[in-house]
Amino acid sequence: MNHFATAQPVRRLLAAVSAHLEPALLAVTAAALAAGGVAWVLGAGGLASLLWALGTVAAIVPAVGWVVAALRRGRAGVDLIAVLALGGTLAVREYLAGALIALMLATGRTLEAAAQRRATHDLRALLDHAPRTARRLTAAGAHTVPLAEVAAGDLLVVGPGEVVPVDGRVESDAAVLDESVLTGEPLHVERARDETVRSGVVNAGGAFDLRATATAQDSTYVGIVRLARQAGAESAPVVRLADRCAAWFLPLSLGVAGLAWLLSGSAVRAVAVLVVATPCPLLLAAPVAIVSGLSRASRLGVVIRDGGALENLGRARTLLLDKTGTLTGGRPRVLDVAAAPGWKPAEVLRLAASADQYSPHVLAHAIVDAARERGLPLSVPSDVTEEPGRGASGVVDGHRVSVGRVGGADRVPSWARAADNRALLDGAAVAWLTVDEHLSGAVLLSDPVRYDAPRTLRHLRTAGIERIMMLTGDRAEPAQEVAAVLGLDGVRAELGPADKVAAVRAERDRAVTVMVGDGVNDAPALAAADVGVAMGARGSTASSEAADIVLTADRVDRLADALAIAARARRIALQSAMGGMLMSLAAMAAAAFGLLAPAVGALLQEGIDVVVILNALRALRVDQAARPALTPATEALIHRFAAEHDDLQDVLEAVRAAADRLSDTSGPQALAAVEETHRLLTERLLPHEYAEEHELYSALAPTLGGPEVTATMSRAHAEIGRLSRRVATHLQLAHAHGGLDAGQLDDLRSCLYGLHTVLRLHFSQEEENYFSLAP
Repeated sequence: MNHFATAQPVRRLLAAVSAHLEPALLAVTAAALAAGGVAWVLGAGGLASLLWALGTVAAIVPAVGWVVAALRRGRAGVDLIAVLALGGTLAVREYLAGALIALMLATGRTLEAAAQRRATHDLRALLDHAPRTARRLTAAGAHTVPLAEVAAGDLLVVGPGEVVPVDGRVESDAAVLDESVLTGEPLHVERARDETVRSGVVNAGGAFDLRATATAQDSTYVGIVRLARQAGAESAPVVRLADRCAAWFLPLSLGVAGLAWLLSGSAVRAVAVLVVATPCPLLLAAPVAIVSGLSRASRLGVVIRDGGALENLGRARTLLLDKTGTLTGGRPRVLDVAAAPGWKPAEVLRLAASADQYSPHVLAHAIVDAARERGLPLSVPSDVTEEPGRGASGVVDGHRVSVGRVGGADRVPSWARAADNRALLDGAAVAWLTVDEHLSGAVLLSDPVRYDAPRTLRHLRTAGIERIMMLTGDRAEPAQEVAAVLGLDGVRAELGPADKVAAVRAERDRAVTVMVGDGVNDAPALAAADVGVAMGARGSTASSEAADIVLTADRVDRLADALAIAARARRIALQSAMGGMLMSLAAMAAAAFGLLAPAVGALLQEGIDVVVILNALRALRVDQAARPALTPATEALIHRFAAEHDDLQDVLEAVRAAADRLSDTSGPQALAAVEETHRLLTERLLPHEYAEEHELYSALAPTLGGPEVTATMSRAHAEIGRLSRRVATHLQLAHAHGGLDAGQLDDLRSCLYGLHTVLRLHFSQEEENYFSLAP
């Protein structure tokens, strides 16, 4: 025990020294090279040589340590060539060449130091999220106890907003839980009495009693942490590009040097060979290309932890994606609003949002946001109450308004059954509105596909991804719906963290695999993948810590950009390394035959270095083909029309509601609904479509390659106009006949349903193809 206590500080000291060694070496070698250069310019050649020699010696000492450590692991890499080259420059007194090699070695090692320190940071947030105590109920009341003291069978109380400490069963009437930390799904779930609850989820309702069924160590959340650690430990170590190239360049260089010495009997020739064989293309050119790629990616909001992750991303062929927050927005949005006869969808949404203004529920936030986006004036509610699992209620404009769940008996009206069926088909949640105890409307909410997801997946396939799959903890129905819309190669739903890790491992056996996620439940899978990518803008800290790449901007399309950058940087790194080594091989042959003295060889090697480094810097150049460049005016137009799409959702709802009304009746109420729809089309929708055609499309055409690119969307505008005129003609006939004729109903209903379908598809296409271009 004493030995262990003594060893721990020593290990920490060694770890601290190791963490600062590469930056310190970089500073020393850079200072020695710069100071020597100043001395040489001032005419102090002797002092310059001394400073450069000191920089060379400073690099030899740690380099020998790195070589010894690599040999113990059974691997000899580029550092061995560097040690021999550094020693050779000292032997032939080429101190400037030695100082340059020392700086290149220090730069290459510093670039990859972050990868070795990654394990100390992974999953810290997972541990921070875990509770340390629990409140145990006894005959004497509730007492806070350390989590380790909780045993199976204990009765615990979990307060609002608290994390469930251990796995257990609900002992109260019900519990409303936020399970997004485990499943990634943003919608709250209700657990009835005796239903199981997993540790790590958050109590989103009132306090409830929990009967522990496991200790903390045997509970779900600790298992996730343990699983993530194991997955990270099992990930294959990244072998440096330089070391992979050195696997054949090292024995070749030593063989040529030894052969030259053996055949000529001159050690000078062997040193000359080693000097021109100095692996500067490996030590600096390849890292320069990789660092340039890292820099390019960071400008787009893509933080890549190390060069190894960038290299692996450039080789990736399989992409696995979580659904929520990655392919979808990660939070519910209003999909549709259904209104009872005599009510308008806008008024239903306004009353629901007014009552929900003070609710903390995630669906309430979505309803309020939708109402504000559409410019609806909200009233201040009074006498507000909220029942966990049921919803909020209050007095709005003198009426008792409730938003949330209702009993099955209240869903008798046909419009309510239709809304319920629509929610089932669309995988949506329903918030029912009752006014003065009468069912008056329903707000349908879902987590929609992100605007940029389809474009991103197309770009990823173009960049080299051959297989795209979804891994999600969500139900199979909505997952299949998203997969069908996006054209994924496969989907696996209702997966827990362990299932996701197993799926990642299976895909890793086939190809280099990238996993993208944003929740705590994704952290183990991110750690298990060849490249883990976290949606860091709104995702959990745990997933960001476990990932190799973090998207700081809430745009999944940045991943496609990062993949293109990674592939290009890796290609340029290989070009620089291989091209430099081929030139070095030619110089080695000349040196072996005595055509190059060591000093001349050093100068020639510097010329080779300049060529390969300049080539490596091409990775900094922006690839204009990766993303269309928008003018500020065009970007402003995109934002304007995107906001109008939000504002026009009530028009789409009115079109659908009028068609539904025609299915129930052909009387004055149905005619009034069609007339109101026509007014909205004429005053709001058609002017919007006309402005898009003549302002937005004409602005986008030069950027996208000409007017033919927007031709299909223009055809949709024409179809929207045609259907709107057809509705107007039906209204003229109805006014002439004193009401809707039975012969009109089928065609008018078809027009309205068709118009609603075309509008939804057209809006989605514009959002995907055009609106996603702007940040």
